[in-house]
Amino acid sequence: MSDSVQGLSNKKLSIGWFSTGRGEGSYGLLSSALEAIDSGDLNAELAFVFVNRVKGQTKRTDRFLELVESRGVPLVTLSSRDFRRSNDNRPWSELREDFDRAAIELLRPHSADIAVHAGYMLIAPLLCSEYLTLNLHPALPGGTIGMWQQAVWDVIQQDLDETGAMIHISTEEVDEGPVLSTTRFSVKTPDLQSMWSDLSGNDVSTLPEADGEDLPLFKAIREAGLLRERPLLIETLKAVSSGRIDPSGNGDVVDLSDEVEAVVARG
Repeated sequence: MSDSVQGLSNKKLSIGWFSTGRGEGSYGLLSSALEAIDSGDLNAELAFVFVNRVKGQTKRTDRFLELVESRGVPLVTLSSRDFRRSNDNRPWSELREDFDRAAIELLRPHSADIAVHAGYMLIAPLLCSEYLTLNLHPALPGGTIGMWQQAVWDVIQQDLDETGAMIHISTEEVDEGPVLSTTRFSVKTPDLQSMWSDLSGNDVSTLPEADGEDLPLFKAIREAGLLRERPLLIETLKAVSSGRIDPSGNGDVVDLSDEVEAVVARG
């Protein structure tokens, strides 16, 4: 472990938080981090929260922004929607780096030891080079790359016995940066068996169109994942703060399943 990384274990961890703040998952992740900090369980502080939406875009994001403001955490916003509109609605692939440059400029007054992408829905190539950034991804290493919805469908369509989530370093290669920590859980538990049985004889490839996200098994797997994503992120940040995990990605991947399941069991 490098001297700079080792030094993180000797002081309060300063975290930059990136989110789109568009739903319960993002709100819950931020709430969990704030609660862990308040309780002293996580020796850290939020240096800033960056959101690529502004007030008035959606009610859900407004709720997220209000939480940040209520806690006195520095809030920086830049609407990616408005940014694209002001650039003649060019394809986002052409605007990503420009948007990152604009975001970095707004964040100049703030500094952080590490950053976290927690429900941040943009590919951010320059932000990844500006900040040592941890990303939460709802699949195990070697599994689904991309959106969480596809990760759940892959579990069902591939008839997997287990799934999980990981924290990895954000790089330009989406969801492929060095993995720091994982948690895994069974999807063949007794309470899910009847849902699997209901699919017997069905063409599972048609389920996304036929049943969509209302499929009971889809909802149950997603709920089980959400229960574990929040403690995985918090336990990873705690391990970084204590020096157990090297956030530069030079150490071993740490399986935090035991710690995560203990949190889930406590409810």
